[in-house]
This record gives sequence, C-alpha cells and structure tokens, in this order.
Amino acid sequence: MTKLENPVLMAVIGAAQGLRGEVRVKSFTADPMAIGDYGKLHAKDGREFEVLDVRDNKTVVIVRFRGINDRNAAEALNGLELFVDRSALSDDDLDDDEFFYADLEGLEVVDTDGKSYGSVSAVFDFGAGDLLEVKGPGKRPVLIPFSEAAVLEIDLEDGKLLIDPEAAGLIEDGSEPPFSPDGKPAGKSPGKGKR
Repeated sequence: MTKLENPVLMAVIGAAQGLRGEVRVKSFTADPMAIGDYGKLHAKDGREFEVLDVRDNKTVVIVRFRGINDRNAAEALNGLELFVDRSALSDDDLDDDEFFYADLEGLEVVDTDGKSYGSVSAVFDFGAGDLLEVKGPGKRPVLIPFSEAAVLEIDLEDGKLLIDPEAAGLIEDGSEPPFSPDGKPAGKSPGKGKR
C-alpha cells in the first residue's frame, strides 16, 4: 500500500460488467484505452490496482484488474477513484499549450491589474464545463468557470493564472465583488418590512 505524494485522478470505477470480475471504468486519460499504460493505479485507501486487460465500450472502458475475479469483488469497487502520482506522468508528450489539471492547483489567481484573488485549490468537472475552485486567505472558496472568457492565460513557470474577474463572476459590471470575504452576498441587507 502506497501513499501518493501528488495524486492525479485518472479514472473512476463504475458498475461490474459480467461475472468474471470486470468493471466499467470512466477514464480521464486522453486515450481511455491507455489507462493501463500508467502502471499501477492507487485508491485513496492505499490499495493498488494492476490493469490486466482493457476493452472499449462506447462511453467507458471495460477493465479487468489483477485479483478481482468475480462479480462480488467487482461490485465492491463501484465508485472507487483511481490515481497515479504526478511524477508518473511525462511532460514530454505535452504540447507547449497543454498541461495536466493537477498542475493548476496552487497557481495564484490574478487579474490584469495584478490583484490576487487567492489560489487554485481544486479543479472540478461536473459535466457541463470545468470549474476551478479558488481559495483566498481567510475566505471561503469560490468556483469560477474554466473557460476562455474567464481564464485569459496560464503561466505554469511563474505560478500564475490570469483571469477576467467579471467573466469569472468575481465582480459585477467592473464594480465590487458579489460576495464578501465570508462568502455571503455583498451589498446592503434587506430591510425589515412592516407587517
């Protein structure tokens, strides 16, 4: 059992497939069929999984892992996230404008005036578009869209992510932030009306 220093989410195990221990896997790799090319995959609890076989199945891949030999064992894995350490991912295959989402975590989020909004603490994919979680010191985390309109530039060497705060939803109409530092809506509180 190995604890990864810098884990990168590679896949999530879904339902069992058949009776011989195969599982449906949602792979986050560029080529889903290459999920076995990264060596052993690791669960958060420290278990290791070695891919024995992969086959394509429309929206997922069907995977057979070493030691998972029946449907009951496969069903017990449903929902399990699988990781590799960032060091196992080669930068050599990346183009100049490509990166791993894990590389975004920790980048300082700044606007064109140099104002800092915190740093990227997580990247989420909820299906409708990726979101960046930005956390500033003493502030609640906020989610901003990971879109061309909101994220203007990614500078991994300088550790900065340049944003348009209005497109990111951090300010409205070039004015004040829509949320105060405690995460509550900014502006005046509604007055108490007469009954």
